[in-house]
Amino acid sequence: MYVNYFKFLFVLLCGAATACSIAESSSKRAAAAPSPAAVVAAVPTSKGEQTAVFAGGCFWGLEAVFEHVKGVSNVTSGYSGGAAKTANYDAVGTGKTGHAEAVKITFNSSKVSYEQLLKVFFAVAHDPTELNRQGPDTGTQYRSAIFYANDEQKRTAQSFIDKLTADKVFAKPIVTQVVALKNYYPAEDYHQDYLAQHPNEPYIVVHDKPKVENLRKQFPDLYR
Repeated sequence: MYVNYFKFLFVLLCGAATACSIAESSSKRAAAAPSPAAVVAAVPTSKGEQTAVFAGGCFWGLEAVFEHVKGVSNVTSGYSGGAAKTANYDAVGTGKTGHAEAVKITFNSSKVSYEQLLKVFFAVAHDPTELNRQGPDTGTQYRSAIFYANDEQKRTAQSFIDKLTADKVFAKPIVTQVVALKNYYPAEDYHQDYLAQHPNEPYIVVHDKPKVENLRKQFPDLYR
């Protein structure tokens, strides 16, 4: 069941059984107060091409969601938070590299604002109350994080989280980290555009396609 844009309910979000593998269990989002979609006015504040880096579970799902947002010109799956020498799937999968699976979003801020991207991130892309996991997918590489590129992004992200917390949008505390972006490393080619390349893979059907559909339902004006 998906939420109406103006209703104060969250939907069932599924996590991965292992990093980017088929899962059989899921986790429920908490319901309360106004949704993230209603927290900040959806008005772009500046013009020009910008980038945002978010982490929240397996990067396949994040990439698939943001590729369907109007004003976004490119999304890549990758790694952020660790060193270059460990920026590969096998190493990151150990959970010991400091990296998180993340996406780098290139967007035109005259068409979609950073705040609007945050709405999508918190409302449909992942569950920000799960610490170092998404659903049954566990490890620090699956943590919820916003890697800010400048002070404006830092202020915007922290204010957004503070508002969600004050409005008690989630029944549990938000655990999303707001940390400076030091480096971002693109993931291996086979991870890029994974949903488009594997639309019928069971994991994609169960876990990622519902997120994209939820984006369409909650944010019809942003969906493409």
